[in-house]
Amino acid sequence: MRILFVLSMCSLSATALSGEELAAGFIKKLDAGKKQQMVVYGTSLTAGGAWVNQLREKFNEKYPGLLSIFNGAQSGMNSTWGVQNVESRVIAAKPDVALIEFGINDAVQRFKLSKEDCRKNVNAMIDAIKKALPDCEVILMTMNSVAGENGAKRGGQLPDYYQIYRDIAAERKLLLIDHYVHWKSIQDRNSKRFDGMVPDGVHPTPEACKAVIIPEFERVFFGKK
Repeated sequence: MRILFVLSMCSLSATALSGEELAAGFIKKLDAGKKQQMVVYGTSLTAGGAWVNQLREKFNEKYPGLLSIFNGAQSGMNSTWGVQNVESRVIAAKPDVALIEFGINDAVQRFKLSKEDCRKNVNAMIDAIKKALPDCEVILMTMNSVAGENGAKRGGQLPDYYQIYRDIAAERKLLLIDHYVHWKSIQDRNSKRFDGMVPDGVHPTPEACKAVIIPEFERVFFGKK
């Protein structure tokens, strides 16, 4: 059970858009040879995540020179920062598709970001993007599970915050890439393996990104099983 944009253990909820429906958007345009711009927006998991360049390489293999990826993420930030900077970090790039993840930091206890405020922030980002760029496809993401000291900083609340992203995706009929279900499955089956893949308890290694995150993107975007 392997492998982007609510998902069940195999990744998409009944009310979220399917990969086939997504293909009517930016993937279909890529198939037609039209250049597309993607913005990835979120936390350090995106700002410094090896998966961004890995995903860029996958798109270049399938659609040479057609997809540009702009990384608008910022380490250490949550969705409140996301709302404050969505104009300069996302909208200004005029993307055709935007991938958003802040759940991992929305759950950090020191930010004191309530679940209600998390929901408001995510909806506010989507609203701002859609108002400025009505044709931009917004895709929400959950990311990996956590462990150790970094896990403790989230007080066991991370699944609840990820669920907010799932719920919004379902409510607004947006695609959601649920990476969490795959990471949690690994962690539950073999915690030592997970610890090796996410050595600081929150940031996956490049090899782990390639093994867990990229296959999910390939499944959703390219229909790869």
